[in-house]
Amino acid sequence: MEPVIELKGITKQFPAVLANDHIDLSIRKKEVFAIVGENGAGKTTLMNIIYGLYQPDSGKIFIRGKEMRINGPHQAITQGIGMVHQHFMLVPVLTVAENVVLGIEPTRAGLVMDMDRARKEVAEFSQKYGMPIDPDTRVEYLPVGMQQRVEIIKALFRGAEILILDEPTAVLTPLEREGLFLTINALVEQEKTVIFISHKLNEVMAIADRIAVLRGGRVMGVVDNKETSEAQLARMMVGRDVVLDIAKNPQKLGELVLEVQDLRAKNERGLDAVKGISFHLRRGEILGIAGVEGNGQTELIRVLTGMAKAESGKILVNRKDMTGASVKSLRQAGIAHIPQDRLRTGLILPFKISENIVLGMHAEPPFARGIVQQRAEVNRFAKEKEEEFDVRPRDITVKARSLSGGNQQKVIIAREVSSAPEVMIAAQPTRGLDIGATEFVHRKLLEERDKGKAVLLQSLELEEILSLSDRVMVMYGGEIVGCFESKMTNEDELAHYMLGLKRQEHVDA
Repeated sequence: MEPVIELKGITKQFPAVLANDHIDLSIRKKEVFAIVGENGAGKTTLMNIIYGLYQPDSGKIFIRGKEMRINGPHQAITQGIGMVHQHFMLVPVLTVAENVVLGIEPTRAGLVMDMDRARKEVAEFSQKYGMPIDPDTRVEYLPVGMQQRVEIIKALFRGAEILILDEPTAVLTPLEREGLFLTINALVEQEKTVIFISHKLNEVMAIADRIAVLRGGRVMGVVDNKETSEAQLARMMVGRDVVLDIAKNPQKLGELVLEVQDLRAKNERGLDAVKGISFHLRRGEILGIAGVEGNGQTELIRVLTGMAKAESGKILVNRKDMTGASVKSLRQAGIAHIPQDRLRTGLILPFKISENIVLGMHAEPPFARGIVQQRAEVNRFAKEKEEEFDVRPRDITVKARSLSGGNQQKVIIAREVSSAPEVMIAAQPTRGLDIGATEFVHRKLLEERDKGKAVLLQSLELEEILSLSDRVMVMYGGEIVGCFESKMTNEDELAHYMLGLKRQEHVDA
């Protein structure tokens, strides 16, 4: 079968980084073609070249057998190529119909915008592709899965025959992910081609026909789904064997270390976000928090780490009341924090690795004597932790902003683990990380558990929650609606609680 897209020798050089190195790929009509690789492997750069956002330094692109130079997204669209970015390009205050026809609005007599026609066409179009949606709903009121549906409809409405999906499941719940897969299969049945960019191997194995693996900007191989495995793909991606199935040691539960009693808190808009929740955490266990984003998890963790104040309720650390305590006081009481946004709250980006790795300890011995910083001790400690936690490059003078996401996360984890915490609070600790960095983070969290520390893990990845946690509590609408032993539940059951479809009558977390 003649390919719909063929890439020959595509090369793209950025300052100090060879993002794409003579890439050859051939993508067929009516297939789901997955491209996987670690962060920095060159996946998104390659897709941006196909979509016209970047120009290759060398190489050729053939669309349906004809060599093309794609000078921008508009030209890509005229060639039937659409792209749904990881971060949606929608206008929240506009309706579904207004977003879909933005820039190509139908008119009456060539002068007046005809929104009645736009609504009718969008409604009919969404039904045609099995993605029904109300054209009059404002996008800001739609859940994330439906917003993604709008992006797909928008691309198809502009004539896309080849659809690029960049990390499409990054913000979806399991049920939304299944809905996306049904949509992809329906598109292929209607003779569309889907290019699926991901680093989640289980999803790639579930949806793709063929899979290309990139490493260091090069194609390591293209394999048929039926002739490969997650372990083989991981090995191709990383260049070594990767532990995909986490083996947990038998649990050794210790004494109670964290108690939360009837806690209530508001969000940044002054609305009730945490509504009277209670739970406890013991040494030697990982308690997972599952929930769709926006159901109070972020506010809960901000209160527990001193970044926000509770409206009422109590927080006890080792039976000492720490309600309303500052970030510094909570850290001194043994609360460590791996924040969900490593760039805004985890690191000071203009600071060196050495400076970031002692943050929070920098004013205390042995790193300071009075107001005098002990640079030699800071550097010694930083070099030791850089080696122990495999931070790369091995240069403590490198600025944090220059590190990859995985290495930024390693700096944060090195700092938080080194603070000798009683409780480790980890909020989405592997968000945006590739398979190698994810394996590292998982191993470190389990090591803390096995050392007798208490770990509170909040993640949107149910696979991660179930594989790491000993217990799982589900938050919905600011409340705990279910609590489970992780070995006694599964993703499907948790998903129903996350969407508010089920609720336990009495919750003991």
